[in-house]
Amino acid sequence: MGFLDNLKAKLSPAKDKVSDLAQQHGDKIDQGLDKAAKVVDDKTKGKYSDKIQQGSEKAKDALDKLSGPDSKDGGTPPSPPAAS
Repeated sequence: MGFLDNLKAKLSPAKDKVSDLAQQHGDKIDQGLDKAAKVVDDKTKGKYSDKIQQGSEKAKDALDKLSGPDSKDGGTPPSPPAAS
């Protein structure tokens, strides 16, 4: 077994634990990300608002990936936008 295989084997339980926590507390994590983004945006006086928003969205996307397909909405795909 190579180094990376050993590392993956050792980190697998931690990934499972993080995934479980993300499923249980995803809404609180989302709120924390929003709050942190607002604080940073206020501290920088809006100078980096677009970058802060992008970072926040990427963090939320990563959280969604971690929490798996059955997170938040029971695993159902989002409904398509209504036709105008």
